Amino acid sequence: MPSNIVRHAACGVLIAGLAACGGGGSGMAQLAPEMQSGTMPLILSDASSDDWAMIGVKVLSIALVPQSGANVSVYTAPSTAPYVNLEQLDQLGEILGNISVPVGSYTGAIVTVGGNPGDVMLTVAADPEAGFSLAPATVVSSSDIEIQHTQGSAPNLEVPVAVSFAAPLVVTTSQNNALDLEFDLAHPAFIVDHMPPGASSTQWGVNFTGPVRRCPIADITRLVLRHTYGTVNTIASDNTSITITKDFPALPVQTPEVAVAGSQSLTILADATNGTLLYDVDGKTNSTIFNFSTEAALMGKFVRIAARYQENGTLVATRIWQSSTFNTVWLSPEGHVLHANANTSVVTIENDSGIGVPMLVDANTQFFFRQPANAVADATAIGTGPSFLTSDELVRGFKVHASVVDPLATPLVAQSIDIETAAYSGTISQANGTSFMYTRNFPHASDDYAVTLDYIAAASANGNDASGTAITGYKWWNFALPTVVDSGSTAIVDFVAATNGTVSFGGSAPEIFAWGVSYARWDDPANPTGWSAAATVLAPVPVPVVSVATALAAAGSGLSFTATAANGTVPVTVQLSDTSGQATLVYQVDYSNGVATISPVDITTAAGLTTVTDGLAVGTKVKISGIAQSDGTLKAYVVTYFTNTTPAS
Repeated sequence: MPSNIVRHAACGVLIAGLAACGGGGSGMAQLAPEMQSGTMPLILSDASSDDWAMIGVKVLSIALVPQSGANVSVYTAPSTAPYVNLEQLDQLGEILGNISVPVGSYTGAIVTVGGNPGDVMLTVAADPEAGFSLAPATVVSSSDIEIQHTQGSAPNLEVPVAVSFAAPLVVTTSQNNALDLEFDLAHPAFIVDHMPPGASSTQWGVNFTGPVRRCPIADITRLVLRHTYGTVNTIASDNTSITITKDFPALPVQTPEVAVAGSQSLTILADATNGTLLYDVDGKTNSTIFNFSTEAALMGKFVRIAARYQENGTLVATRIWQSSTFNTVWLSPEGHVLHANANTSVVTIENDSGIGVPMLVDANTQFFFRQPANAVADATAIGTGPSFLTSDELVRGFKVHASVVDPLATPLVAQSIDIETAAYSGTISQANGTSFMYTRNFPHASDDYAVTLDYIAAASANGNDASGTAITGYKWWNFALPTVVDSGSTAIVDFVAATNGTVSFGGSAPEIFAWGVSYARWDDPANPTGWSAAATVLAPVPVPVVSVATALAAAGSGLSFTATAANGTVPVTVQLSDTSGQATLVYQVDYSNGVATISPVDITTAAGLTTVTDGLAVGTKVKISGIAQSDGTLKAYVVTYFTNTTPAS
């Protein structure tokens, strides 16, 4: 599949992440003593992209927009703002901290990110999609990254990003709520490549307008958190918890890696009922603890923590790794699975530097699937040893965090592998009332798979819809409409009907099939010993660059134009919607004086429609991401057209 639409999840569907309701830090807003406020976790998450190993950004500040009154500042980064690698947050939450917010309703947020050269870092994946313009593991020069819509002057350039909430965020003194802001890396307009005439390197436009949104959270106990790094500051007098100062790894990665101290503190409980696994990475020992009464040696140590939430908002550790050096707890591969070779018993995990880290799976390696809503399941291995690598139970694209037996060993031997996101993706076929098939082809044939997934059982709890109503059984939705979830008794029938479309340009041009991403669940009643599909996103497929054959015109309830592809013989009708709230996203890319500028065009307005109609003249080359329809047309989610110059591919 072409780049940038490999793994995507809409907001609030499966998993995000949040911080504990305890601790604080200098970056929080200060409130007057008489003002009532609620404590609310603040996190970042993302949907991923196969072409990048690192998309590093600096989040400088976050403010909430109330229904009335002035904006409320809720987060300010430390003076040395750490980078957050969005690629590691594939449906996971990166804890920024705990925020104290005045009670009330909030309709949006202002997220300010760094806009100076070097404030966005891009590193190419170890094995990007076929046709990607850069070599694996390439670090893109800051001079080739054009951060869009900056304000201010160097060295204090910023990009304020306005995020409108689909439903108000309500803060009370008693309710455990959370603010999850997602950077959608799969958004076709987030990172746009452009080769200007005469240029020696590709220019990469980074556009935060559109790809940032809020994910509503219905049940904090089901949220999956990214492993948290920190330094232990205190052990509670009753020995039930520790308090850590959050740490970030330095980016780009250093050798040895060093910690970048955050400004926030987090309180973390031991699991007094089921026990917390504590690994001493230096001593190569482990134990199960129910409190910290015998763990005075943790004071001042660096830790990595896998945690989950309880209904009261407290954060409980499932597993803790501790060491006297940050590099030792960090040196455990985290990233997406690049290869899972059942013949050699080696799993290769892509790290932040776009390098594949091979891990040997031996008879003692345990595999876990993060299930925070079920404390026992969250801490119980779902498989052990090389046999788990057979039958495509672990495939390329799963987001994992491994732990090693010895960080200095060659090869590294996996002690455990946490599967944080089990995402299957590819061309959808053979959909029926009980299952469907994914066929996925990668640059290396050994990574290919053809997997049949059952739907989860009709009675299985599966989150909530946009109105907060509980959902049971399988659900799916279109990438373009993330809050419009199809669930209930007709969901499977509707899904089967929606995945039978094909778009053909004729000749030798590639056909466009239904493409999806499904998030799987282990041990559902539908498949007690394997994976079942809990939710699917029908994703728009990036179409090879096409040429406008007939101009944009009104068609039915929307708009359409026809386009032809290289080596194709048949014009295809491309449908656009100009209905407010669900309009096709249109972007104009202008190139002038060596700089490419990405500008959204609102086709729901008369002025915007005129601009696009003029821009989509016959012969114009266009990039489209869309979904194949059953009548052979292409429903466009994003249309990008170029002025002055056009893309080569």
